[in-house]
Amino acid sequence: MTDTTTAEAIAAEKPYFERHIFFCLNNRENGQACCAQHQAYEGFDHCKKRIREAGLAGPGQVRVNKAGCLDRCAAGPVALVYPEGVWYSYLDASDIDDIVDTHLIGGKIVERLVVPPHLGADRHEPKYPQTQFAGPGRRFGGAG
Repeated sequence: MTDTTTAEAIAAEKPYFERHIFFCLNNRENGQACCAQHQAYEGFDHCKKRIREAGLAGPGQVRVNKAGCLDRCAAGPVALVYPEGVWYSYLDASDIDDIVDTHLIGGKIVERLVVPPHLGADRHEPKYPQTQFAGPGRRFGGAG
């Protein structure tokens, strides 16, 4: 055996974090829709708070990460959970609570929040035209 660590050996080790959740916090100043304009920071902060309260923050557990553009603008705001590679779109704290409770803690996908595979980077065609980018709806802190 050599001193070089093989991919198989790394894969056999317990991961440093069990799961990561990445929140797109990208901000576009050119008028195109982006996650930061639609309470992505509030979603990120709420998720971090929930993970800390549950005692799940730290090595071997869950890491809540900031990310730049994840290129799924049409579904925004979005979060991505690894290692499963599940993309979520959310509207408010209750959606984040479902992701934390059901997926990050329970290990099950929250089907109602999964981003459809066809939604990508089209910043001009939001997934929920009346609730996310284009109009009022449920929001963090009760704002509409």
